[in-house]
Amino acid sequence: MGIKERKVRHKTDLKQKILDAAIMLFMKHGYEATTIRKIAAEIEFSPTTIYLYYKDKSDIIYALHREGFRLLAERFASLAEVEHPFERLKAMGKVYIRFALEKSDFYELMFVMKDPLSFLDTHCADTEGVWEEGGQVFEFLRMTIEQCQKEGYFRHVDTLDFSLLVWSTVHGLCTLSIHGHLDHLVKHKELMKDGNEALNRAYESLTRLLEAMK
Repeated sequence: MGIKERKVRHKTDLKQKILDAAIMLFMKHGYEATTIRKIAAEIEFSPTTIYLYYKDKSDIIYALHREGFRLLAERFASLAEVEHPFERLKAMGKVYIRFALEKSDFYELMFVMKDPLSFLDTHCADTEGVWEEGGQVFEFLRMTIEQCQKEGYFRHVDTLDFSLLVWSTVHGLCTLSIHGHLDHLVKHKELMKDGNEALNRAYESLTRLLEAMK
């Protein structure tokens, strides 16, 4: 490996260290309490070093936001091979839920926190605030639902409106689970084993309801 390649690899590794430290601190202490200085201390570098790669804290959180969507896109990639659109739709929901539970730190940045979108509105004037990452994921959902309609499902509803309804329903279940609300409900009402069972059963009920709309 030549000098140029080593420099590029060092830069890439350091940027990843910054992001890893940042998301850990964001989740542990909150976005407001996390500073560039704290991130620098976590990786044992000076704050000046971080500013070589990221202009400020909001730049870091937006980079994490984009990384989260890259990870989600990787999981969705294989679903394009599922030929039947309704089976693909069901699989999408399961993949989305699994991602939310396994990568809850990224999920918070992608779909709950306002800060990444605030950065987009403020610093990405060339894109006019277009949420490209989220738009691509949503378009995959919308396209799948449109294909379901061609197969006879949900024929009497607007494609866009119904896509928003499906996404917001699954998102709501994920958010309730991540924040412990489902565990709390199950624990005190003794309805099911735990919050994960509640989440899975709720999603299965949703898919049965959707299937009945043919």
